[in-house]
Amino acid sequence: MRTLTGIKPTGILHIGNFFGAMRPAIELQAAGDAFYFVADYHSMTSLTDSVERKRYTLGVALDWLACGLDPAKAVFWRQSDVPEVCELTWLIGSLTPMGLLERAHSYKDSLAKGLQPNWGLFTYPVLMAADILLYDTHRVPVGKDQKQHVEFTRDIAIKFNLTYGETFVVPEPVIRDEVAVIPGLDGQKMSKSYGNTIEIFGDEKVMRKKIMGIKMDSRTPVEPKPDADQNLAIQLLRHVAPAPVAADYENRLRAGGLGYGDLKKALFEHYWDYFAAARTRRAELESNPDHIEEILRDGAGRAQSVAAKTMARARLACGLR
Repeated sequence: MRTLTGIKPTGILHIGNFFGAMRPAIELQAAGDAFYFVADYHSMTSLTDSVERKRYTLGVALDWLACGLDPAKAVFWRQSDVPEVCELTWLIGSLTPMGLLERAHSYKDSLAKGLQPNWGLFTYPVLMAADILLYDTHRVPVGKDQKQHVEFTRDIAIKFNLTYGETFVVPEPVIRDEVAVIPGLDGQKMSKSYGNTIEIFGDEKVMRKKIMGIKMDSRTPVEPKPDADQNLAIQLLRHVAPAPVAADYENRLRAGGLGYGDLKKALFEHYWDYFAAARTRRAELESNPDHIEEILRDGAGRAQSVAAKTMARARLACGLR
């Protein structure tokens, strides 16, 4: 069973990325073939600063490796180092109905916000499908908001297989409901777009200020909070603290007597401790960028050996060879 996932290098990664996609993917690297990539082609729909793209690409690679991705167990590469993905995008895109693309959440959200989506954003699901199908992927760990793209990939693969004969593996999404959507500092889904993130490797003073700035209601500490399970700090604490500790804080908040300031201090301390080992590992990796490039190049070579076989199959199926 092969697992694949990728993250766009369009900013600094946050704990929503970690709990929603990175941690599930890293855990799966021990369960079979694991293919993970830095999606730099995907970043081009919104990021036009080439210097920033390179910086974020390196940052994403560092974050994955620091958080536990093992290049001895997983194939890890930069998307653009395997250009076959662009050719496959054309092959499958030529069969993809416009109506399917018009239903994409990312496209509809852009229209709803009054933005003018570019061609790259409109065809984003096709490139994502090519990412998945190129490597004979069985499982795709994604956040709940990305489930639609995997469903599109399935539709595209089935249509190609029906049109040209069995060519592609039809993948399945892997979603953990308890971490499918991580709330941000404002209660919305945590996202760089909303500016409500808690970075995985943020500066200590900055992150403390962010977390202590989480807005609460006006109830006093002594008042019972029967809705404690809905408290934003409690929701975040569940991800970074041991379950009994998070449950204890929730019960204390529900009973009354726990101040919001103390709760937020606890959230920061547990968040900071949770990523302590990863911070140390990241600092070690960052001191040797050549080693990171070596890992990505080696991964690209291994990924391309699989991609070449898939492309040969796809070209033959549709009469290009």
